[in-house]
Amino acid sequence: MLKIGIIREGKVPPDARVPLNPNHCVLAQKEFHVKILVQPAPGRCFADEEYLEAGIELSENLSDCDILMGVKEVPTEMLIPEKTYFFFSHTIKEQAYNRKLLQTILAKKIRMIDYEVLTDEQGQRLIAFGKFAGMVGAHNALWTYAQRTGTFSLKRMKDCKDYAEAFEMYKQTPFPAIKIVLTGGGRVGVGAAAVLQDMGIREVDPIEFLMEDFKEPVFTILHSQDYAGRKDRHHFDVQRYRSHPEEYRSIFEPYFQTADIMINGIFWDNRAPAFFSKADMRRADFRIRVIADITCDLAPISSIPSTLKASSIADPVFGYDPFTETECIPYQQHCIDMMTIDNLPNELPRDASTAFGSMFIHRILPEFFNAESHVLERATIAEEGHLTARYAYLQGYVEGK
Repeated sequence: MLKIGIIREGKVPPDARVPLNPNHCVLAQKEFHVKILVQPAPGRCFADEEYLEAGIELSENLSDCDILMGVKEVPTEMLIPEKTYFFFSHTIKEQAYNRKLLQTILAKKIRMIDYEVLTDEQGQRLIAFGKFAGMVGAHNALWTYAQRTGTFSLKRMKDCKDYAEAFEMYKQTPFPAIKIVLTGGGRVGVGAAAVLQDMGIREVDPIEFLMEDFKEPVFTILHSQDYAGRKDRHHFDVQRYRSHPEEYRSIFEPYFQTADIMINGIFWDNRAPAFFSKADMRRADFRIRVIADITCDLAPISSIPSTLKASSIADPVFGYDPFTETECIPYQQHCIDMMTIDNLPNELPRDASTAFGSMFIHRILPEFFNAESHVLERATIAEEGHLTARYAYLQGYVEGK
């Protein structure tokens, strides 16, 4: 019988999310005849007692499990050699801060399967927390603006029991006439747009957003053709942009001259242009005062040059002084407020975990019993001490070159 272990989150601060909630574990054991063990952990959104009440065994020792599942990166000292792991490794874009993690995965001959690259034949992701990142990111964007201006008030999402409580709060909140630009139409963008709509903020098209004044709060959604144009001024082609983003330049300027808040929810290719430069942010006509960077690629290789660091749920906002190009105290008139939490779904952990686990049960778990699963093959970064062919481009990154 296949044994699956749900590991304790070891990253500091610890994440409250789980890959499978108690009901998912029960369903998996019944429908797929697997055995699931859960490593005890304080602070999970689903408590140890909830797993026990569902009949799921707790075990400190997961060494005899075939597959180990977590959410965030696993500290290197906690990795068990020669096991199959599922978690978000944050290595596929050669993130320098996780080089040691991938080096250790290879040294310990671990089979590393990354949730981020579990895709179908068309390259569409099969499982993600993105919708919830977008939901919390949009909420936090408005919360940050409220802290900055004092024109309305919102409770933090983390202090709501669930999204239903937040939704009731929105109905009682009078939002001012602000203009919000949202970039990205994927899961993150969909989640962010849903929250803005639940707030009663009207969506308008990009041209209307630029050309008209409004007496109510509005937002617009920008797709790649709205913020990037060819350097040679030829017609925009979506497929060309995806394959050769270095051939494009930013055309975002009219939006930074018009919007009060920016919510960034794109998947950014390192070769693509940034939305704007540090010099642009010093301009008198740079109107944006709050940036919620859900994408959170860290400067200098980033779509937002002021994303100097990831903020935290405990300390969600920092100020960016465009004149010194450094971090400063937030909510000052001359600075731009940056909300860059990199684990946003952790503010809505029960809702996010439940949705994620359902996707895993229905879309990924059946692949465990497919001897030639292309889904798992595409998502396997390392195996038996080597990078797989799809991820061989990471060799220089591993070697520190």
